[in-house]
This record gives sequence, C-alpha cells and structure tokens, in this order.
Amino acid sequence: MSRWVITGGTGMFGTDLAAVARDKGHEVVALGSGDCDIRDLETVRQTVAGADVVVNAAAYTAVDAAETDEAAAFALNATGAHNVAVAAREAGAKLVHISTDYVFDGSSSEPYDENTPQNPQSAYGRTKAAGEWAVRAAHPDALVVRTAWLYGEHGPNFVTTMLRLAGSHETLHVVDDQHGQPTWTLDLAHYTVALLENDAPGGYYHGTSEGSTTWFDFTREIFRLSGLDPERVQPTTSDKFPRPAPRPANSVLAHRRSDGGLPIWGVALADFFDSRDNSALTPVRSNSCLRF
Repeated sequence: MSRWVITGGTGMFGTDLAAVARDKGHEVVALGSGDCDIRDLETVRQTVAGADVVVNAAAYTAVDAAETDEAAAFALNATGAHNVAVAAREAGAKLVHISTDYVFDGSSSEPYDENTPQNPQSAYGRTKAAGEWAVRAAHPDALVVRTAWLYGEHGPNFVTTMLRLAGSHETLHVVDDQHGQPTWTLDLAHYTVALLENDAPGGYYHGTSEGSTTWFDFTREIFRLSGLDPERVQPTTSDKFPRPAPRPANSVLAHRRSDGGLPIWGVALADFFDSRDNSALTPVRSNSCLRF
C-alpha cells in the first residue's frame, strides 16, 4: 500500500480518483483548496511530506474570468503547480499533474499528439502551458496528463447543465463547430491509477475518451440517454455565442503515448447514465489498452 496525496482532491475528478485509489488499497489524503493552498510552497512541503504519490488536480478553471485576471490563474496553474512539483520531488514521490487541451491552439485538422508544441490562445491556456513547463522542469519524471470536456457525478459540468436547461427550455441551441472528447472523470481516474501502477515513464499523456464529437451531438446524446427528445437540440455556430476566451475549434487529443485512450465517449456516457440510475460507484473498466 502506498500513500497518496491529491491536491484538488475534493473536486469532480479528485473525488473519483480518491475512490478508485482507495479501492486499489492505497491510503489517500484528498485535499481541497481550504486544506492546502498550493500557492504557498512551505504549506505544500508540509502537506506532501511522506507521500509516495502526489496528484495535482488543483487548478483555476474559470476560463472566461482568466481573461481579465490572468495573474490569479497563473498563481494556481503555474506557480502552484511548480510548488507541488518541487515538494513532490523533495519528498521522493511520483507526481501526476492534470492539464488541459487548451494548451493547444485548436486550429489543427488532426488530433494533437502528446509532443505537439503548446500554442495556447487564451489566458487560461497560457497559465496551464506555463504549469506544464514548470512541473517538468522541477520534477523531470512527472507525468503530465492532459484531459478535456470532463463530466462526472461530483461537480457541476456540461451534462448536468444541459439536463437543467432541458427543464426550462423547450429548445436548446448548441454549437456544432467545436470538436472534442467528452470524458468521464471516473474513466480518467482509472486511467491515472493505471499509469502509476504500470510505472509509466515521465512525460506527456492524453487522458481523454476515444472518438470525438461536437457539443451539439454530445447534447443530443445526453437527451437521448435521459429519455428526452434529441430533436429539441438544434445546431448553431460559435459566433452566435461570443465569449471572452476563445474556444478551440478542435480539442481532439491523440493517444499515441499509451497506445490507446479511455473508452469510446458514447459508451462511457451511457455507462455514466447507468451508474446514476443504479447508484453504482465503480463500473468495470479495462486498462489493457495501456502499454508503455
């Protein structure tokens, strides 16, 4: 049994990761922002002392707000990430740092592989890219896991937002020109544990579902699986919904490093709805696709 410390451990992903790690027999300390302010190096050092594994899932994720408060985003996503990496290295702990598709520019017609140079187009993306570099500089053996379009049981997300809006709007208009990979946090948790238990070498990994879709088709599938009429969802374009931060047109990430990603997004979404209906905590998942 190893001792895990998860910063951001009370969030949507962190909660699932803590549950999966405990189910695997590990001792887990899951910390929220009130338990450990990663912006303070000495606090982080004290928190991770004695840990065998550290997972940094803490982040500033308010994408639009970052456009006018980039310093606050940088403090968590770059400085904070660097502090966790320094403390984990000093403790002799393995480190996983959770990052994002926003480190890429979103203009490619092909999926982004793990070694594609970062080229962020938003303040949020810039701070997350800075965090990736800081983590790898401070802890060269760290695993940087990029993910995207997360949904899960333990926090607000796109799935729950669409279901809430379905109760108050007869028709929803959803953008059909942004492509990505809806990813269940529970699948990402299993993927992260598998990376660590398989002693994956340091570097960049992409923890997203297989396949891709648009927000429009994702919403239609949410409606279908909920027993709602998918025809209530109508396509629109991004220019009809201008936002402070630019959204990448293509967020699709390749999975070449680990010879496969997570389950296909539509299968995972159906399993997510089944788990909600059956109050199941941990569906069976295979990590046999992971080869390093």
